[in-house]
Amino acid sequence: MSQGDERGYGGHEPGGRTDDAYSTLGGTRQTRTRLPGGDEGDGYGRRPARNSRSLVMVVGVVVLLIAAIAFANQGGGSTSGDGGEPKSDAAGAGPTAATGTKPVQGKNGTIASGFAHDEQGAQSAAANYAVALGSAEMFDKTKRDGILDAVIAPASIDKFRTTLDKAYSTEFFRNVGLNDDGTTPADFAFISRTTPIGTKVTKSSTDSVTVDVWCSGLIGLAGEGSTKPVTDGWFTITMELQWVNGDWKAITHSQKDGPAPVGGDNRASSADEIAGAVNGFGGFTYAR
Repeated sequence: MSQGDERGYGGHEPGGRTDDAYSTLGGTRQTRTRLPGGDEGDGYGRRPARNSRSLVMVVGVVVLLIAAIAFANQGGGSTSGDGGEPKSDAAGAGPTAATGTKPVQGKNGTIASGFAHDEQGAQSAAANYAVALGSAEMFDKTKRDGILDAVIAPASIDKFRTTLDKAYSTEFFRNVGLNDDGTTPADFAFISRTTPIGTKVTKSSTDSVTVDVWCSGLIGLAGEGSTKPVTDGWFTITMELQWVNGDWKAITHSQKDGPAPVGGDNRASSADEIAGAVNGFGGFTYAR
């Protein structure tokens, strides 16, 4: 879902939201590594100059390492199964690296579909559904109903629709700077965008998986004189999904604040810059 408690959702109700301010990450760390050196060197891993033969060997090793890194970055670091697709158990994948047997290729309208029937597929579905449920399109009744049809299990749609129709009220629209009917005032750009940072499975069975999606997001009204400027935030969405009719569909949705990094010291951009960036940079299909 999208950001801000102004949406009136929380706890474990479908579409739960929060209202904490958003922030950005900053800071670095430095470390000193002591290399193994036996009795040689100066205690920091530095060794005396080597002869020309040793230098050639070192250069050769460096060249091989560079080639191996380039090969891995091109996708050659994982073994392939039938049809050249990477195996799902390929070793060496980091926690932020994309993994999987193949990219998600299906579409249900503008929302990805056709996810694999495993934990990885459920994580991909949850990430993409978080984006859809946190989009500006949710503020339009017709578009919202289409999104719910695409991402929510049929048995749960009526409950979600009833809850969200009440949440997207005239009062709520006013709170985020929109007109009473949810449309955007003239000369302004309304922004609501959710970006998944990562996913993890917290509970799993053959046809039911619970996924946490850590997200950052934007919400607000961009334009000269806006009283509801665009702000960013951090939150975690918990989504329970079931395997229904050959794909993962959400049956519950809740949200909590954070984890939020330390705020950085970036200069805030102008309303025109923000509006131009959000309208100019497209979104992604997410796959774990």
